[in-house]
Amino acid sequence: MRLRLTIGASPLRRWHLLLIDRLRSLPGLELSLCLPERAPVDGSGLGPLFRVEGLLHGLRPDSLFAVAEPGDAAVPISRRAGLADLVLDLGDGSVAEAGRRWTLHFDGKAGEDALVAALLGGGIPLVELRESGDVVAAGRPGSESGRILLAKLDDILNRIVTLIVAAMAGGRLRVPVLPATETGPPTPPAAPAGIAKTVVKAGIGKAIELVYRTCFHAPHWRVGWRKLDGPDLFTLQRHPDSGWTDLPDDGTRFYADPFPILHKGRVTLFVEDFAHAAGKGIISAVAFGPDGPLGRPEPVFEQPGHLSYPFVFARDDEVWMIPESCSAARVDLFRATAFPGGWVKEATLIEGVVASDATLIEQDGRWWLFATVRDGGGSFSDALHLWSAPDFRGPWTPHPRNPVLIDIASARPAGRMVLRDGQLLRPVQDCRQGYGKALGIARVTQLDDTGFAQEVETILEAGGPLWPGRRLHSLNSAGGFEFIDGSAMVRRNPLARR
Repeated sequence: MRLRLTIGASPLRRWHLLLIDRLRSLPGLELSLCLPERAPVDGSGLGPLFRVEGLLHGLRPDSLFAVAEPGDAAVPISRRAGLADLVLDLGDGSVAEAGRRWTLHFDGKAGEDALVAALLGGGIPLVELRESGDVVAAGRPGSESGRILLAKLDDILNRIVTLIVAAMAGGRLRVPVLPATETGPPTPPAAPAGIAKTVVKAGIGKAIELVYRTCFHAPHWRVGWRKLDGPDLFTLQRHPDSGWTDLPDDGTRFYADPFPILHKGRVTLFVEDFAHAAGKGIISAVAFGPDGPLGRPEPVFEQPGHLSYPFVFARDDEVWMIPESCSAARVDLFRATAFPGGWVKEATLIEGVVASDATLIEQDGRWWLFATVRDGGGSFSDALHLWSAPDFRGPWTPHPRNPVLIDIASARPAGRMVLRDGQLLRPVQDCRQGYGKALGIARVTQLDDTGFAQEVETILEAGGPLWPGRRLHSLNSAGGFEFIDGSAMVRRNPLARR
């Protein structure tokens, strides 16, 4: 196929070069790049903001939004339209082209100005590839970079590249419709004149952050638990009237990612145990009696790198765990030889991927593994990949349509999936307003070799008397107890030594 890329009135940027490089790896594509006679001027006005953010946060200036040199494109360049089977229009759609054309849209508008406007307004744009008005592929890329526009834009451009390459490879990505939340949508996009104010706000925001981090541990997560005397969150789809009881910590460490298991008649809760002084997570465990925890979590598993999300399950009269260790770029399976400790490695399930929150489910005699994958760059939370296997030990085969979903609001797993009335429900992380900001419950409507689809039924948020704080991150239950986690404000103790 002859594919011609055009950028219209936009400058050639580094993310265009990244896209070209990725497209060149696809078989059967003959690539060319059409540029205007005169190199367009960068009229985004973002230079001052990016320089300030770079200084404040130690970011490199050579972002994916930076202007690139045509000589670095490594594909034939023309100054006028030529023969092509498909035109990929990365500009504002104003250049007339005959034949088939895919145009990139952000919240329904073509051109990079629409992307920048959405981000300046605090939003996460819906990204679509359209052909003659029809949606070819859609995604909701995101970022864990908060209000740092330079980093946020880089993350989203990385994932736009992922989306386009997936579409060219035959994928037809879609995003689920999201239910309304109590906080509502973000504020409307800022006008171009607001960029100067954004520069000032960036400096003020950094100052506030420094003061906050001086006085408080950031982040500091906490685990909430309750006895299940009635419907669980999958059924309630709201916080229970009884609220949640915090699993206490000593302030020098936090607990997160609660995974309970009923083993030999007793509930044992596994958590990420993060000591602020050490700066990395280990896995700890605490037994639960009829009225709650019997003591405090004690370390049971440590590795040289950071560990979290201790996905624990029972099978073949053994207890197994798949902890997150994305810094190692692999997914490993461990077995308990002296429960709740004695963890020994049994297998590497997946190698060469930065996978977050690997979550397993067995359905109709087949095992599926869900995880979000960081595709070279971008967010850790917006690109869902699937693998399948005849046994949980493997061998695992990647889904032919990976990534099957690009959505910062519903891609990343947030706990065990459950089967209810023959339907598969999965807790998901809604990270539109920040990592682990809210918890969604999604119903899987397709899970097979041809694709994946889900419908998000509800989104639960933190805040209010039932679950105070600013985040709601995961959901699990076992043995008559239900667990969630979220954030808390905990003052630093300069005398602490643990």
